[in-house]
Amino acid sequence: PRFLKELRQLIRLETDGTFKLNSDYFAHSKGGAEMTWEEGEPVLGIAYSQKWDELFGSSRHPENPITRRDMDLAASIQAIFEETFFHLLKHLYEKTRMKKLCFAGGCAFNSLANGKIFDHSPFEEVYIQAAAGDAGTALGSALYVAHHKLNRPRDFVMDHAFWGPEFGEKEISEALNVKREALKEKNCVIEKIEDQKILCQRTARAISEGKVVGWFQGRMEWGPRALGNRSILADPRRAGMKDILNARIKHRESFRPFAPSILEEKADEWFEMKTKSSPFMNFVFSVRAGRKDQIPAVIHVDGTARVHTVTQAANPLFWNLIKEFEKISRVPILLNTSFNDNEPIVCAPGDALDCFIRTQMDILAAGPYWIERQTQL
Repeated sequence: PRFLKELRQLIRLETDGTFKLNSDYFAHSKGGAEMTWEEGEPVLGIAYSQKWDELFGSSRHPENPITRRDMDLAASIQAIFEETFFHLLKHLYEKTRMKKLCFAGGCAFNSLANGKIFDHSPFEEVYIQAAAGDAGTALGSALYVAHHKLNRPRDFVMDHAFWGPEFGEKEISEALNVKREALKEKNCVIEKIEDQKILCQRTARAISEGKVVGWFQGRMEWGPRALGNRSILADPRRAGMKDILNARIKHRESFRPFAPSILEEKADEWFEMKTKSSPFMNFVFSVRAGRKDQIPAVIHVDGTARVHTVTQAANPLFWNLIKEFEKISRVPILLNTSFNDNEPIVCAPGDALDCFIRTQMDILAAGPYWIERQTQL
């Protein structure tokens, strides 16, 4: 973070626990931020002033290669974010003396900073709900009305994210019929596996053999993380798996890591957990030294991982799948990334089939249906 000194000119930490931006470096406070909606995609205009270029050099065009300067600036921005974040938390604790923290907002998805809360503040328990960004205001509004207006007790605890739509065998079968010709062109075979235990065993075996599996099961997750119902799954033991996924399916920057989904009861054996659970994939923790060589596909360059803990109570099918993979590999972890390709996470069966056909996934497990490519490019 070699630009940290320069960035401190942009943000001033106040003695009252707040912070202030130096408006000389920003444009939004003077005239607002321009936004266009061409073809339905929101594009935000430039929100910083010419003084940024004077301080850091010319900005990078989105299509240009990412340079060392860009990487160092990103690391520096993360560092100044953390300084400001822990400044706020320190003041909050001094004001309340409470050791349990619950917070939301887009910054709540900074999982790297979240994982450091336990070492950089007095807080001992942290709760961040699954849709902590703007979408989560719906939850806050509903709970506010329920408790303050309707006088209902505070009895709801969101310990899982599976609140989205669910599609049964009938809907999946209908979608398969619509896509049957496209699947035939891709040389796919379709089977039906009624027994969920057999489905998990077969999926775990395929993953252990290096296959990439689209996993479309149960209710969709609420929030931006795929947590085991709309996921692309792979073997975390294979060092080259990240490159395979990026080349064949995800088409994203090579530095972005994929997450490990782990049986919650085994998490502390593999990661330096600062909290018992991470059901919404909101915390980054260090991988234990003796485990790093075993799961290279889910470890970031700094030796950390964005951990997703899975319980049998919250998601029995996904828990059983990871358990079956552990029986084969002695590793209670699956590489988990969102079921999409530069688009929103798939929701309905047709979305999953479109993504499967368009990319080079090996297998799609959609409900009881097993769709497998017989040849792979």
